[in-house]
Amino acid sequence: MSSKLVLVLNCGSSSLKFAVVNAVNGENLISGLAECFNLADARIKWTTHGKKDSTNLPPMSAHSEAVAYIVEHIIKKEGSLASQFVAIGHRIVHGGEKFTHSVLVDENVINNIEECISLAPLHNPAHVLGIRAAQAAFPELPQVVVFDTAFHQSMPAKAFMYALPYALYKDKGIRRYGMHGTSHLFITQEAAIALDKPISELNIISAHLGNGASVTAIKNGQCVDTSMGMTPLAGLVMGTRCGDLDPSIIEHLIAHEGYTIEQIMDILQKESGLLGISGISSDFRTITEEHLKNNPRATLALDMFTYRLAKYIASYAVPLGRIDAIVFTGGIGENSALVRQKVLELLSIFSYHVDVQKNETTILGKSGIISTPDSPIAMVIPTNEEWVIAKDAVALVEQSAPVCA
Repeated sequence: MSSKLVLVLNCGSSSLKFAVVNAVNGENLISGLAECFNLADARIKWTTHGKKDSTNLPPMSAHSEAVAYIVEHIIKKEGSLASQFVAIGHRIVHGGEKFTHSVLVDENVINNIEECISLAPLHNPAHVLGIRAAQAAFPELPQVVVFDTAFHQSMPAKAFMYALPYALYKDKGIRRYGMHGTSHLFITQEAAIALDKPISELNIISAHLGNGASVTAIKNGQCVDTSMGMTPLAGLVMGTRCGDLDPSIIEHLIAHEGYTIEQIMDILQKESGLLGISGISSDFRTITEEHLKNNPRATLALDMFTYRLAKYIASYAVPLGRIDAIVFTGGIGENSALVRQKVLELLSIFSYHVDVQKNETTILGKSGIISTPDSPIAMVIPTNEEWVIAKDAVALVEQSAPVCA
């Protein structure tokens, strides 16, 4: 079969990313974004066969209306495309300890996703809405959920535990879960091919750098440590998230500065990171432009971003022992030669050296090694989370198909 099509949905609290993906080769036939849910200016934009289009959705539209529009006005315009769908695949941010791999959706799975809402209060409710909307639109198709946290379930306790009373983990599930697992899994698979190594022998550090960012230590093809924690707030400096900080700061702001916990969480999640330090933007392209204009706060934001990342990468030499490659991915990792150069310069103690020409030209979807021949390997691999979701969906559907006698 030359194509196995999967409709991939990634539902956020106020938006929905979608793609029709050929699970055989990763080709996106349709991709788009519906956004500004529950607002008067709800809208949708999409690309079909390289042609871009957009329109407004009815005011106050949300997930069900967006899915209905995608089906009726985008997919059905492609003739028999929907009849070729094998499954619907959903990205789920948080599966807690309940899910260590992708699964077919049933009511029990939905209930378990809802039980993890406290771990991802913005995302998991939206994921359930997306599943329900897809079930209504395609009642005959199997639905598959793929968890961002699943790849990190191989972490040992010494890596995922917090040094808190053990009962908080045992009774309340307070531990590090990690995120971006779908991306880190894809990078592991692609790095094994690029380096001509079996996944079971592969040791890499995967740096997924975007508005959200995380770095993961992968030993023998499995996650052994990662920078994000119980939620996506921990770890690296991000677009608007602070990353790691002293938790006593929260108590100080409440007790001495009069902040509420809601105000503080808004600051930590929406007003910090690159935006908070630079005072300009969370967009790394803008930060870079201002840095090149000698804006001191943009430069500080850039320096903090790369310094924190390099520290994490260096620390992962401990669990890995041997590093086959550092892999940069995500919007920043794939396109910012400046970030890659600064990070590798900070890691010069490990004898990393940048090939300036290769680094400058490995952008805009290109992959390849960006280090010099005498250096340990550093490389760029563009991520493709949708393809992972599509492949997992097809694999699960085929595994569950009845065998004819």
